[in-house]
This record gives sequence, C-alpha cells and structure tokens, in this order.
Amino acid sequence: MEFKLSEDLIAIKEMARAFSEDELMPNASEWDEKELFPVEKLKKSAELGMAAIYVDEKFGGTGLNRLAAALIFEELSRGCVSTSAFLSIHNMVAWMIDSHGTDKIRKKYIPKLSSMEWVSSYCLTESGSGSDAAALKTTARKKGNSHYVVNGSKSFISGGPTSDVYAVMCRTGDNSSNGISCLLIEKGTKGLSFGKKEKKLGWNSQHTSSINFDNCEVPLDNLVGNEGDGFKLAMKGLDGGRVNIAACSIGGANLAIESALDYTSERKQFGKYLNEFQVTQFKLADMATNLEASKLMVYKAASSIDNKDKNATSQCAMAKRFATDTCFQICDEALQIHGGYGYLKDFPLERLIRDLRVHKILEGTNEIMRLIISRNLIKKSRD
Repeated sequence: MEFKLSEDLIAIKEMARAFSEDELMPNASEWDEKELFPVEKLKKSAELGMAAIYVDEKFGGTGLNRLAAALIFEELSRGCVSTSAFLSIHNMVAWMIDSHGTDKIRKKYIPKLSSMEWVSSYCLTESGSGSDAAALKTTARKKGNSHYVVNGSKSFISGGPTSDVYAVMCRTGDNSSNGISCLLIEKGTKGLSFGKKEKKLGWNSQHTSSINFDNCEVPLDNLVGNEGDGFKLAMKGLDGGRVNIAACSIGGANLAIESALDYTSERKQFGKYLNEFQVTQFKLADMATNLEASKLMVYKAASSIDNKDKNATSQCAMAKRFATDTCFQICDEALQIHGGYGYLKDFPLERLIRDLRVHKILEGTNEIMRLIISRNLIKKSRD
C-alpha cells in the first residue's frame, strides 16, 4: 500500500493551494458577509483546469482522477469552503454529461462548462422527498418526437438563478427509481422560474433557491444517458460528490488547526503561552490525529472510485460520514481554543463552523451514510 503522493499529484496540490491563498482566502470573509457569488474567481479557476477536473480532454476537460480532485478541493477549501463546494457541484454536472452524454451534447456543453462560460447546477432534491430521493415528483412527458414537457420543482439548488444550465432528475416512467431520467435544462427556457434566494447559516458565497418547471419544453437530445438511467447516474455522481464534500471539510479543518496553532503560540495566560499548557497540547494532538484519519479515509475512497472498486459506494459513505463529523468537531475545538475571539468575525473559525455544518446534511445526510454502510455490511455477511 502506497501512502506517498506522486510528483504529479504534489504539483496539482501545490497549484490548488497557491490559487486558494491568492484568490480565495483574501476574499472569503467579504463573500460570506455580503453573500457575493464570485463567478469571476470561478472562471479563473477554470483557466487552471479546475472546472472539469475528471472530464475527458477531448472537449476541454482536465482528465484527472478522483484522488487528484479530492486534493484540489481540500486545498481550495482552505481559502473558501463555500466557493470550493460549489465548484465541486459544477464538476459533478460536467462529469455526468461527459460520462453518459452523447457526443452531440458533450460537444455542446462541456467546452462551456470547462471554461465556466456556463455555470451549472445539480437538481435532485425536492421539498417532499428529501433523503428519499427516489420518491421525486418532477415529471417529464414526451411531446411528439422532439421535446419533453417538464413540470415540478426542486429545492435547495446551489447556484439557483445564477447558473446557466441545470442537470434535472425527473420522472419519465413509472414511480420506481427506474422511472427517473436526467435532462439538461438551460436558463431562459420558457416556464423555468426561481424561488427567493434562501437566507442560510453558511455557504453564503453561493446562491441557493428553489427551481420551478411549468410546462418547460426541453429537446429530447438533452437527455443524459438513456431513459431510466437518471437515478443510477445520480447515485454514481453522489459517490464522487461525497468524497469532494469530505475533502472540503478537510480543508476547512486544516485552516482551523493552523489558526489554533498561530493563536496558541501568541496568546499568553497566567504567564505562559497557551501552547505550553498540556491541556492545549492534548487538544491540538487530537485535532491533528483526527484530521489525518479523515484524510486517509477520503483518499482511500477517492482511489476506490478510480479503481472501480465494488465497495466504492460504501467507502465513500464511510469517508463522508467520518470526515464531515470529525472536521466539524475540529473547527468547534479550534473556536473553543480561541475563547471569545473565536466567536468574532475577525477570525475564520465562526465562518468555518457555519460552512462545514451543512456538509453533514448534503450529498446524503450522515444518517443515510450509516444506512448505506450498514446495509453493505449486512449484505456481505450474508454472501
């Protein structure tokens, strides 16, 4: 088993770190406070190949693997967790189109997505289904031989009205998961509208809203994969999404530890620096250990996707559950170490806690991760 990154992966990681420190970190606080969606910075990330990371180079993708992507999102999220998480979602859509789309729609969409001329959103969640994603109600019925007519709504869509194209999971068949398909719907389509911009605890550098479809006519050519492939495609996409969101948690926790190390080496109490107290040293040791364990799980999960491991879904669920829980705790401990200062917006801790909290909910709640893991364990015990 190899624990050392290759020279190429180290170079990719350093590139993402430099971009994060130069372009994201200095602006993260302002984006959060003013709820600014930094599209221009995202386009600059695209110039470095970070908008279509694991997409074929034929149409402008970068052609990297999932481990490289995890390293990129880890470093980007040191600068801004919220912006990095949105970029992960955009990459998921690009991957879906590249891996299951026809050459016609790959040629149409991927060059624009890889440059972020077009920003994309992933639309699965509905207000009435939540974790039971297969129970979605949005429908797409054929109209002649040219179009689908889409009706319904999606909730909590990152990108909301700011995005240009939406990968929408909708029901083209029966009420089972096999009746779900994926359609690409462009902004400006007649009947497409948006709810109010949601006011959120965190993730404020990306706009979130509901999306409504009222007799939206979508070309049949905008089907990704075959009819009935949508749910399987969504679940495969979520494997990678879970790894990426876990990597974003790692980046945030990494910054929290760095902040705690700086603070405890400068702050004195009772005539001693904070890092001279054993209780502080133990806290730092536990934080660093838990961060390292999270990294190992996330890297293994990313590699399981790259290697097409039959247990990849379970590995991704484990990594997502562990890393998002653990890294949130690391940020909370770092805030505690800062005392009252950690509660102020002058320091990044309160923002990190707000941004990382949602990672335990999205891409499948951590309760759902436990279901996935336990079902796999039970199945293996019966085989």
